[in-house]
Amino acid sequence: MSIERFLKQRAVDIVMEGTYVLPNWYDPQGKLRTFACRTTRVSPFRMMVDMPVVGKVGDNLISYFRDIGNFEGTISDTARGGVLLELEMTQAMRAKLADKLTWLEKKTSDPASISDARKTPRFVPKAALSTLTLADGAVHSCFVVDASLSGAAVATDIRPPIGTPLGIGACIGRVIRHTPDGFAVKFVKQQSRDELTGLVVQPRPV
Repeated sequence: MSIERFLKQRAVDIVMEGTYVLPNWYDPQGKLRTFACRTTRVSPFRMMVDMPVVGKVGDNLISYFRDIGNFEGTISDTARGGVLLELEMTQAMRAKLADKLTWLEKKTSDPASISDARKTPRFVPKAALSTLTLADGAVHSCFVVDASLSGAAVATDIRPPIGTPLGIGACIGRVIRHTPDGFAVKFVKQQSRDELTGLVVQPRPV
């Protein structure tokens, strides 16, 4: 199925952070590499997933999302920075996923039911692709996993030392910790929610 057709079908527009592996993508130790990803639209039959490394149509993809579990599927269509995944599961598994999606949709439509103890709660920007600018002027692409008014987490191939100053889009900060697929940055100045997405997500011109 095409992404265009799926957008016309009944599905839940929901953002969930996850991870995935693609065939033939290995790390230096010979293990399959794990990348960060996130859903943007999900049904019991297929899902749209934003990801930093996009596979090819026909590739089998294994993914995990904390809210809904592990999934296997085949890529049926691709777009810049994302894919449409045809889910491979039994009828019973589809019914369970449908119930879970109904619950998640109801939960996310009622912000009062979602609490976050952080002083600056995280959120997921609608766009995910951005750039990292290092002190020497080198520019690298990155995938914004999530952000808050005080910092952001990104997935990328580079791994600057903790304390390294850099820019994510137009926001300046320093690396404060490493993650399995990238690192987290604390901004030098806390940003406003209204401006943050535009500042952080500034893809390199094509």
